[in-house]
Amino acid sequence: MKPPGESFGPQFFEEFYAKDPDPWRFRTSPYEREKYAATLNALPRERYESAFELGCSIGVLTRLLAPRCARLLSVDAAEAPLAEARDNVAEMPWVEIRRAHVPADWPEGESFDLILLSEVLYFLNPADLRRVTEQALRALRPGGDVVLVHWLPPADPPFPQTGDEAVGGFLSHAGAALQPVSARREEQYRLDVLRRA
Repeated sequence: MKPPGESFGPQFFEEFYAKDPDPWRFRTSPYEREKYAATLNALPRERYESAFELGCSIGVLTRLLAPRCARLLSVDAAEAPLAEARDNVAEMPWVEIRRAHVPADWPEGESFDLILLSEVLYFLNPADLRRVTEQALRALRPGGDVVLVHWLPPADPPFPQTGDEAVGGFLSHAGAALQPVSARREEQYRLDVLRRA
């Protein structure tokens, strides 16, 4: 168990996947299926030139998102799920799957017109969340979109932040640099779409 107040690091995720290769049931969960459909429907543009997906896991959402992108970089903190993620997009050469743990491994120097942060921000403590917000703002092209999707009920084990705390912190740090496009709140998750001013 990690000390309270620390971000979840790669070791947590490696151990999590060692117990179960699909711990969140991305392949079979009706919740995930509905949430993925809502996420894709919420995208303001039909197509993006360059997209960044943080926390791709086994690549179920990656495969659904890829046809909407000319280029897609998808990363995860753990190596364990990435073999399946690569298999899921094997016939899509414009998709790159990479191991990276943010904020330390943010793809500096790259820019995107879509950044998807789905079910990841609450794994960060407030200091790391601030860094990731700053990194996202540097990487987001003018007029680019940020999509935040986060679980709302209590988690087990407890995350460093709740979904509302993490999204609230991101929005607060971003300030006027990001303008709201749409917001959706369900019993189990919230979905926020923002655009670079």
